[in-house]
Amino acid sequence: MIKQTSRVVTVLFLFFLSLSAMADSPKDMLQAGRVDDAINALNGQLASNPHDAAAIHLLCRAYFQYEDWDRAEGRCKRAVEFQPNNSGFHRWLGRVYGEKAEKATLPIGLAIKTRDEFRRAAELDPTDTYAGVDVAEFYLEAPGIMGGGQDKAREQAKIIGKVSPGQEHWVYARIAEKNKDFTAAEREYRQMIEAGKGDAEAWLNLGFFYRNRKRYDDMEQAFVKMNQAPMPRREVLFEAANSLFHTDRAFSFAIELLHRYFAEGPVEEAPAFKAHCLLGQLLEKQGDKAAAAAEYRAGLALARNFEPCRQGLQRVAP
Repeated sequence: MIKQTSRVVTVLFLFFLSLSAMADSPKDMLQAGRVDDAINALNGQLASNPHDAAAIHLLCRAYFQYEDWDRAEGRCKRAVEFQPNNSGFHRWLGRVYGEKAEKATLPIGLAIKTRDEFRRAAELDPTDTYAGVDVAEFYLEAPGIMGGGQDKAREQAKIIGKVSPGQEHWVYARIAEKNKDFTAAEREYRQMIEAGKGDAEAWLNLGFFYRNRKRYDDMEQAFVKMNQAPMPRREVLFEAANSLFHTDRAFSFAIELLHRYFAEGPVEEAPAFKAHCLLGQLLEKQGDKAAAAAEYRAGLALARNFEPCRQGLQRVAP
């Protein structure tokens, strides 16, 4: 058992080294989860060209990975000022405002900014269904005084459906959940799977629904289906593993999902340093402190100030 664990750690360490050698551009660094390297490289670029909107935007995304919302906001706002018609820049600024609104004591102003940025992103690029989904989700979550409302969400769903019928069903499923019509919600999630030809993200969303209903056996089965499905977005592996960890279910399966995530290559939407930290937590739950410590160290090698990894390492290797 000790030898097998050591081999896994060695493979992951070699994989990390190969990423370090190949990922030279700041964008590649973010993709690989090398957030410290990305921040240093981007600050170097901006020292010589402070009006480089693309670099400023990437710096926003780097701070977003770190969950440093204030620094992320400052950079995202500057990027938008330089390129006000860039849909992606508006969407990322909206995401930052959304994160800050969730944690604010008085979120109204930030919520309105979130709505406005998502709307602008969707207007600038109607083919970006994820921007459209962000708008719909805002309408679902925000009270009427902030511009929310289910009728607005349904209208947005129809717009999304012209490009992505599966995501249209996702909006209808969320509306049904809000109305506590869980039978209709499950039906809509399954229609999302059919419309998306059984892709992994649709199965993940069904798994989330089961998790929220505390139907944990069904959640696990949905994640098994997800793991077998076409997978254009690899962050689903991280998200499913995270759900299994937080529901105290199937730790071995969660570890398997994370190993696949690393084997197929990390993605920005689920930063590698966070995946290392999650893998460390799972290994810690299984009592393998040595392997957990190796994962926490791997995470800190990519993001030295990421507190969950730092705290985890203190627990297993004080």
